[in-house]
Amino acid sequence: MISRNSFGKFSLLGSLYISQSLPFWFLYQALPVLLRQQGTSLEVIGLLNLVMAPMILKFLWSPLIDHYSFTKWGHYRFWIIFFQLWVVSITVICSVLNLESQLPLFVFLLVLLATGCASQDIATDALALHLLKPQERGMGNAVQGIGVSLGKMMGGGGMLILLNVWGWIPSLLLLATVMIVALLPVLAYREAPRKSSPLVSTINIKNPQEYLSLFLQFCQRPGIALWLIILGLYGAANRLSATMFQLLLVDTGFSVSDIGILFGIFGQSMMMLGTLIAGWLIPRWGRQRSLLIASSCSLACLLSYFFLTFGKASPLMLYGIVGLAFFSTGMMVTASFTIMMDKSRLETAGTDYTIQASLIGLGGILSAALSGFLADIVGYRGVFATSILLLLIYSALVTKRLKLAPT
Repeated sequence: MISRNSFGKFSLLGSLYISQSLPFWFLYQALPVLLRQQGTSLEVIGLLNLVMAPMILKFLWSPLIDHYSFTKWGHYRFWIIFFQLWVVSITVICSVLNLESQLPLFVFLLVLLATGCASQDIATDALALHLLKPQERGMGNAVQGIGVSLGKMMGGGGMLILLNVWGWIPSLLLLATVMIVALLPVLAYREAPRKSSPLVSTINIKNPQEYLSLFLQFCQRPGIALWLIILGLYGAANRLSATMFQLLLVDTGFSVSDIGILFGIFGQSMMMLGTLIAGWLIPRWGRQRSLLIASSCSLACLLSYFFLTFGKASPLMLYGIVGLAFFSTGMMVTASFTIMMDKSRLETAGTDYTIQASLIGLGGILSAALSGFLADIVGYRGVFATSILLLLIYSALVTKRLKLAPT
């Protein structure tokens, strides 16, 4: 049974993760489709992925968010409100731009928007780390996964529907309004005063060497280097196979709308189910066992991808494969994020957690970038086999080498 206090924490975090996911996933999923409909070249649309760089590089400025704030508003609460208003303002400005004639300005604003989303994510993750007790972190990260999935649904697929029905300006103004409404829970929340810490007070963050030492101190802690390798392996194994799986569906005759429904609605629903199951398992079975159960589901998913390489699968089989893929991803993300919280220090919560999150993203981006070249050499089956090998190495490291505190 979830206590009233825990329910209040989960509600606050859920609203924050939904609101910060909305603009990001609109940018990532809906915008390329809209630009293509207006005749924008594939090369330009492909380059738009570069505006996502702040989501990977956000660890570089995470110490600033840990160290500076307008404390009357609450340390991380201030940054959440500031960056949410930042993103809302940019969304409103974008609503009055003409994409065809003002594309360079629009791309610049998208970089600012992505930076705002990434920075708010740092503050939200740090606030979650301070809010949640160790026994609440499993379900808290399940709430995060559900919030992000709902943000994907509304910001990606939902915005495409609205753009088609309402047009550009009303749709973006509605998106800005939703983000303003989502601020109400955090405006009502009063963040506890931050305790002074020797780690924070003794470091001169204006000194480049001491600034860099914040990252090095975290990476040099016992067991962290191995954990970062494990996170990078998971990001690489997941994105390598997922990128080619979508293209395999196209090659086997599935339409864009079929894939949209399959991934955007059914898949995200299964991911939310996976996050809930993981949130329930973690306090009962522990972090490590839950992570291994999730990786076993991911391994079964990768093996199921091979069925599609032998011909078009039946709808039932396809839904089963996609459902397993998203379900296992939800479990893996929830279990991994819970351990990431455990390995983060409260006094530098934003920095420690963001370094770990960036490793997953970096592993994913690098493997996705190489997936096409690898597929040209070894084909889809070779790509899936490579993903399986990476996941087996991951599982072996988790089983034999990863040391976690008792839970």
